[in-house]
Amino acid sequence: MFQPLRANLSANAAANARSGDTEEPDFVVIDVETACSRVSSICQIGIVGFRNGAVAFEYETLVDPQDHFSSFNTRIHGIAASHVLGQPCFADVHGILQARLNGRTTVAHSYFDKGALAAACRINDRAMLETTWLDSVRVAKRAWPELPSHRLNIVAKHLDIPLKHHDALSDARAAGMIVVKAIDHTGLQLSDWLAPQPRKRAAAPPTPAPDGILKGQRVAILGEPRNGRLAQQIAANGGRIMASVGATTTMLVVAADEPFGYVRYDAEFKKAETRRLAGDDIHIVSASALLSTLPDRRDV
Repeated sequence: MFQPLRANLSANAAANARSGDTEEPDFVVIDVETACSRVSSICQIGIVGFRNGAVAFEYETLVDPQDHFSSFNTRIHGIAASHVLGQPCFADVHGILQARLNGRTTVAHSYFDKGALAAACRINDRAMLETTWLDSVRVAKRAWPELPSHRLNIVAKHLDIPLKHHDALSDARAAGMIVVKAIDHTGLQLSDWLAPQPRKRAAAPPTPAPDGILKGQRVAILGEPRNGRLAQQIAANGGRIMASVGATTTMLVVAADEPFGYVRYDAEFKKAETRRLAGDDIHIVSASALLSTLPDRRDV
């Protein structure tokens, strides 16, 4: 049975908690879990405040998403409809979120959580959260570019950060520790991570081979750079690498395993899926599935 890492705080206790904080946190971290493919279907929230590199406060609650639970999502986080019976709905905890996030810097590992909260605010007719967002994926990529992936569990393992993956409180705590360790590792302060980075000119994609099994295919890649090893393998087999999914794209290659999970919320994936459902000749495949059909397969 699902067991949250921390007992829920009552609504009144949580609402009053901010006034009881002895010191303002340097930043807060939030993570949410969802019940189904609708990003608004938040079923668990974890919030952790950090000050001077240490945890200043924690808050966790299950949430009744007033939506159905898909078996796919439940397999990921272990939360089912029976676990949220009697729990507050999003509208009930919105004030707690405002008290914890508004006016502060809020960290999330990818902007999925930001989008989920915005969607939940919209469908529940609640005000948008007024906070400054920082993506800890971007922080990790800049601090440890050598890692093969910057997913939360991969970075946490590399940094020896304890993690019960897909528990909202544990995920939030780990994402916060990534920022703490990145500050220590690079010497950059929080304000430096928040400053906009100069845009780098995108590297040119590899030139497609004149022949090959992918000759004539116009391929967009989701989850890897268009000049990386996956792109090189596609081009070596005749495929032309596209900058994004467009009207002439014939294939979207996703650097993730099917059924793709949260990748389906990406704008490029949605464009490809919309075209496919409209009857256009575009295929959506995983990188591993595509590479298994190519000669001289390389490990990407």
